Amino acid sequence: MIDTKALRSRILDLAIQGKLTEQLPSDGTAEKSYQQIQAEKQALIKEGKIKKEKPLPEIAADEIPFEIPSNWKWVRWGEIVNIVSARRVHQSDWKKEGIPFYRAREIAKLAEDGYVDNDLFISEEQYEEFSKSGIPHAGDLMISAVGTLGKAYIVKEEDKFYYKDASVLCIENIGKIEAGFLIAVLKSDLMKKQIESNSGGTTVDTLTMVRMIKYLLPLPPLAEQKRIVERVEEIFRLLDTIDQAQEKYSADSQILKAKLITAGIQGKLTEQLDTDGTAEELYQQIQAEKQKLIKEGKLKKEKPLPPVSPEEVPFEIPENWMWVRLGEVFTLQAGKFISAAQISAEQGSDHQYKCFGGNGIRGYVSDYNTNGTHALIGRQGALCGNVNLAHDIFYATEHAVVVYQYCDVDVNWIFYGLTELNLNQYATSVAQPGLAVGKIEKVLIPLPPLAEQKRIADVLERALGAIDKG
Repeated sequence: MIDTKALRSRILDLAIQGKLTEQLPSDGTAEKSYQQIQAEKQALIKEGKIKKEKPLPEIAADEIPFEIPSNWKWVRWGEIVNIVSARRVHQSDWKKEGIPFYRAREIAKLAEDGYVDNDLFISEEQYEEFSKSGIPHAGDLMISAVGTLGKAYIVKEEDKFYYKDASVLCIENIGKIEAGFLIAVLKSDLMKKQIESNSGGTTVDTLTMVRMIKYLLPLPPLAEQKRIVERVEEIFRLLDTIDQAQEKYSADSQILKAKLITAGIQGKLTEQLDTDGTAEELYQQIQAEKQKLIKEGKLKKEKPLPPVSPEEVPFEIPENWMWVRLGEVFTLQAGKFISAAQISAEQGSDHQYKCFGGNGIRGYVSDYNTNGTHALIGRQGALCGNVNLAHDIFYATEHAVVVYQYCDVDVNWIFYGLTELNLNQYATSVAQPGLAVGKIEKVLIPLPPLAEQKRIADVLERALGAIDKG
């Protein structure tokens, strides 16, 4: 499988380093664009439309993280955009209808999905009042400044909303920089590292204007910015196609696996051989072994299970097979309680035995209660009915049902057979789903002769393994 998430990250890093596009003399230089932005800022300051800011520190050589093309320029965010926050909107002013009011979570949702189901608003009158001091305009970027930081949404022409102070920052794109390029920078490792550097290596919980204006970004000429955005979008569309194909393949492979197991358990993947004998013969041998263990006091006498009626049989099976109930050919026994304090996450001399719960290995314990290779059925929780295999010496908790087999019945065939039964369907429908051992014992399973069990398990092992390898 191709790691498209890692590829996207790498593409963005290459894009903002100028390695995805050609640098053309006809583009001019970023320095020229930078000077034009400074002139635009000064004009807006004189008009009173933006505030005059303190000069930002010059960029030192040791701050520069990587080389950029000669016609690009390293700048600070505060030099090329105007970063502002909203006026305070008190919770008492929130409305159930009116002009949408977005917090960081709504901006992040817009950034990810392009839409949001908003439930907060302000009045039209308040919005008009706020518009006198600044509202988001088309081409501006709205950035989530708490929670998941740096999620950015490009304001559209038709958008009309206000936003929460401190929770969201508005980047006024006064220099008409290609918004998609700014998004690429915001999503790059360069931005992530600068955010993390403010908190000793961990992501800070807020992104403030004071921090944001000092962060670095590489500035290409405007024409190349557009080419970069087009190139990134082209590659991302290809990666989207790969994602869709991989998702389809993954889904199809799971369906294929399920169909293979069904075919195997129904006897459609293997040949029935006269030399195998019959399932009836195996069934009688199992009953004899169980009776012997009962007489020796090693197994409790079980209540007889009802005979299998023709109406219960869900599909036809080969002539030398036999329908049986699980409790007739296996002994199903829940494990024993053990406290969480006795279970260690790490294996060691004091905790050397694997401990299995309802969903697989829970950790390691100092003692064991089961020996051998057995199928385990989860009997508690949303995943009850799932099947695992446990080997050698281990501890089974009360949330796992151990399946004890007889007469060398193949444990891998048991695993596939129990998986095919979808035992979760027999769970009780209460707040905490559970499987009663008495109920599982009555479930039907088609029993093949022993030799064919081994062939079925072998065929499935090889087929499913080949699917996993792709």
